[in-house]
Amino acid sequence: MSDTYWLIIALGVATYATRSLGYLIVAQFGTLHPRVMAALDAVPAAVITTIVLPPVIAGGLAEQATFVIAVLMSLRLSMPITLFISIVVLALLRAVIG
Repeated sequence: MSDTYWLIIALGVATYATRSLGYLIVAQFGTLHPRVMAALDAVPAAVITTIVLPPVIAGGLAEQATFVIAVLMSLRLSMPITLFISIVVLALLRAVIG
């Protein structure tokens, strides 16, 4: 096996371990304080922000226009539909704008 496969396996095991241990630790507390729950609820938005914003900021007009379109679509459409349409729009804008 190449090093890439071992890396994928190791990262998968590490991901599973951290999620499992996190669950086991949090389960020991029973009910969580509302502030802790609010912080945990904010994690998905923080992760999406760290993935999406750097390409928007560093990218060109196509990326920025797609971002604006995706934000507007997300107000009315579901996430999978918004994601699919955004990918198509980005591909089209990159083809047209260059």
